[in-house]
Amino acid sequence: MIPIRDTIPHRRTPYVTYAIIAVNALVFLYELGLGPTGLQRFFMHFGLVPARYSDPAVRVHFGPVAQVVPFFTSMFIHGGLLHILGNMWTLWIFGDNVEDWFGHLGFAVFYVFCGLASGVLHLVFNWGSPVPTVGASGAIAGVMGAYFLLYPTARVLTLLPIFFFFTFVELPAYFFLGLWFLLQFLSGTASVAAGGAGGIAWWAHVGGFVAGAATVFVLGGGKPRRPRGSRPTLRSPWERVDEYW
Repeated sequence: MIPIRDTIPHRRTPYVTYAIIAVNALVFLYELGLGPTGLQRFFMHFGLVPARYSDPAVRVHFGPVAQVVPFFTSMFIHGGLLHILGNMWTLWIFGDNVEDWFGHLGFAVFYVFCGLASGVLHLVFNWGSPVPTVGASGAIAGVMGAYFLLYPTARVLTLLPIFFFFTFVELPAYFFLGLWFLLQFLSGTASVAAGGAGGIAWWAHVGGFVAGAATVFVLGGGKPRRPRGSRPTLRSPWERVDEYW
């Protein structure tokens, strides 16, 4: 399932969402100029490497500040073009409405908090792994978790592959995001059962989503906000696809 657009227009310009996307893009452009060796070194220094915290022989080479920095920097680094495109597209779709609810400064703090929470949970479930973890997925999962509670009845225009064909369908946000979270949780559980983390930080996604939903629940009493300005759904998504743009 590929999300294309939600049906709720933002009420104010999402400056922080735009800024986060811009920073991620600039960092990625910097990565492109590093070369394979430089990029690997960059990932090891600024990505989240569990072995740096669990292995005394590795930990001794890093001071307290150097150990804290990756929790922040890792959420602005990406491993490839598809990685950053997928993350930034998801943030573009869901970030503006969540920023509406939090306000600009509140959203910035919320985004970083979700990124930190996702990093901590990933560290717990991958203790000892020498593989650097990078990407904004955990923080963006927090945005999705917040959206799940704030706008559960919003509609998400989704490109759905069926064998060799593709079709557009409108899915309720609670279904789309709930299914996404369930898949992350099941995949994370399977990775633990298999004795390895694999190439995807499943538990970072779970941690971010839960942190985002929990933050909204605490601040808003868990009461979903009624979508404002949702477009009607009388015609099929195929007939209405031009309205999303």
